[in-house]
Amino acid sequence: MQSNLFQIDAETPWQDLGNGIKRQIYGYDDVIMLVKVKFEAEAIGTLHEHHHSQVTYVESGVFETSIDGKTETLKQGDGFYAPPHKLHGVVCKEAGMLVDVFSPHREDFLS
Repeated sequence: MQSNLFQIDAETPWQDLGNGIKRQIYGYDDVIMLVKVKFEAEAIGTLHEHHHSQVTYVESGVFETSIDGKTETLKQGDGFYAPPHKLHGVVCKEAGMLVDVFSPHREDFLS
């Protein structure tokens, strides 16, 4: 399973997840996946865990980010690593976008 070789922003649909959060799935195969997530101010990415490794880059905005009981405020240019099975989530303090990379890919995002 893999995505198209190229992803054009204007042609890549956004999925409305509700509560001020939208997701846009970019390139992926069985091993890796890139996803853009847009947050309105005060939107909450609820605490959750999964078996995937996750690396996230803050493209814009300000996010109060919690991982495994530790919390840090991250802004544009910052990032985080969420290890597999560690509880993590964000609260968007200023509207913005996160760029997530998952390994392996998030099969639940494709169903």
